[in-house]
Amino acid sequence: MIRTAKELRAAARVSLSGKWAGTVLMSLVYLLLMGILPGGLNVGVGSSMGNLLQLLLLPMAYGLLVAFLDNIRSGETYRIEQLFVGFSDYGRILGTGLLVWIYTFLWTLLLVVPGIIKSYSYALTYYILRDHPELQFNGAIERSMDMMKGHKADLFCLQLTFIGWALLCILTAGIGLLWLIPYVNAAQAHFYEDVKADYENRPAQAEQA
Repeated sequence: MIRTAKELRAAARVSLSGKWAGTVLMSLVYLLLMGILPGGLNVGVGSSMGNLLQLLLLPMAYGLLVAFLDNIRSGETYRIEQLFVGFSDYGRILGTGLLVWIYTFLWTLLLVVPGIIKSYSYALTYYILRDHPELQFNGAIERSMDMMKGHKADLFCLQLTFIGWALLCILTAGIGLLWLIPYVNAAQAHFYEDVKADYENRPAQAEQA
């Protein structure tokens, strides 16, 4: 059973209670390395060096997502080094992430809406890479597509509830992102846990396992 957006947000707040300092610091490092630094390179060097850096650092996006998954399971505090766990399995994480980006881009070339829908189909890919080290590339992506059947609208509705918080981030010149990023990612990690449990309880999947 998938919890409502309100229940998932409440679960996220509980799992973040007493741990905000670590998550805010993690968000700051992530934004600096994946956003501000590449943007500065593009402006300063006058080329696409920043875009190349973002590409090479793509496993950090994996690290950010799975940090919240790992910590809601363990209850431990957040550590900066969690951002870099993807670099220990660089080829698998980077290759799968690139495929997700390419597939989403190609679908978006057809029409924007199909591209958005497909992005929701691929939304669990990084979590699956964490839970299934034997999967990579299309294997992880296809598992995400299968798991997200019937749940894309659930994730969309959850993300929609953060619009007000996103507007507050704009009013604070982006500073609010340091708190919004942990909030959203913790809620989505709880969402993954619900979808995973639902998927594993499907009769057809149990027979194939």
